[in-house]
Order: sequence, then C-alpha cells, then structure tokens
Amino acid sequence: MPKIKTKSGAKKRFRLTASGKVRMNHANKRHMLRRRSQKMKRKARGTRVMSAPDQKIILRNFLRNA
Repeated sequence: MPKIKTKSGAKKRFRLTASGKVRMNHANKRHMLRRRSQKMKRKARGTRVMSAPDQKIILRNFLRNA
C-alpha cells in the first residue's frame, strides 16, 4: 500500500495545537472591509480553534498524518 498523503491545501490553512485541536484563521477579512464594524474586524484577528464536528472532518479527511 502506498503512503497516505496530507492534502496540500489543508497544510496551508490549518495547524494543530499541542492538545490535538485544529487552529484556523477567521473568515470575512479579505475584502469589503469598509462596511464591516470595527468590533467585527478586531475579533476576526489572529486564529481560533475550530468547532468539534468540523475538526473531526478535517482530521479524518485532510490531515490524516497529523
């Protein structure tokens, strides 16, 4: 059997915490930022931990070797 590869797009978008949770970037920070509130833009800074059901999908299908 060949080795299972990690999806290249997932490597660039997600990374794991020390406890095995998936970290991701916030959404809605690319364009049309004039109409978004300052509070929303401030909260969308940095990274956040993904929700458990989504995390399960990412780990099973995309980050298999992680």
